[in-house]
Amino acid sequence: MFDIEKYYHAGTIREAVLLLKEHPDARLICGGTDVLIKIREGKLSGASLVGISSIKEIKGVQKMDSGDIFIGAGTTFSHIEKDPVIRENIPVLGEAVAQVGGPQIRNMGTIGGNICNGAVSADSVPALFCMNAMLRIADGTGGRMVPIHYFYQGPGRVDLHPGDLLTHIVIPGKEYDGYRGHYIKYSMREAMDIATLSCCVYSRTDSRKKVLEDVRITFGVAAPVPFRCTRTEEALKGMEIGGELYEKAETLVREEIDPRNSWRASREFRLQIGGEIAKRALRRTIEGGAGHE
Repeated sequence: MFDIEKYYHAGTIREAVLLLKEHPDARLICGGTDVLIKIREGKLSGASLVGISSIKEIKGVQKMDSGDIFIGAGTTFSHIEKDPVIRENIPVLGEAVAQVGGPQIRNMGTIGGNICNGAVSADSVPALFCMNAMLRIADGTGGRMVPIHYFYQGPGRVDLHPGDLLTHIVIPGKEYDGYRGHYIKYSMREAMDIATLSCCVYSRTDSRKKVLEDVRITFGVAAPVPFRCTRTEEALKGMEIGGELYEKAETLVREEIDPRNSWRASREFRLQIGGEIAKRALRRTIEGGAGHE
């Protein structure tokens, strides 16, 4: 049995926001793959829960006429992996969430939960950083849109206030059109384990001039929050595609990321792996990796 104080059911976004405001200490639960584990472990014993799994408004994927892609926060990893809009336009996100846990976790876990738990090892987040995703947050007063880069405030801390509910992840059309992406997760047991280090690369090339027009490189578990290698990105833009580009990416990434020592891996090991997986991911985006062209 789980040690739960009270359970409140929300059928709409408005009901969820009202319940969260009325019970500010309550925790949201949708898939439950994170919250229930914490309750079982005693970290959230006696917590009250607001269930949002029945809210249809926060589920599914839709591409707007503008090209912007709206992903409901309550959409499961399995849905995202198989969704035709994702596969056609931003397959790197499907590639990333396919590496979350096992099938049971992917069938229950949601992308909103993956974002809001603030874990630096979240598999969906590096790709969302590379695509400059926006987060739509409802609060009962019109809500707000938050760039995902500003959402993470520290280990396990995100920009959610009492009564806030993440409803959608928005990928602007201009942020993925013409780009290709690839995600690499390094872990001891592959998908069945959290990342020791992860990296997503998104790039756009000029095939006629054979140069790298734009590149975005984001790491998980390389800093206290998901980390964009902006200095490396700027240094690589405009370079001719070839071996020198990939070697420079490897070197600069190692100079920019700041991983920590932990029981999973040493800082030195993460630096070594970081340069290697960034180089491999960049090569895949340019020479035939997964992504949108």
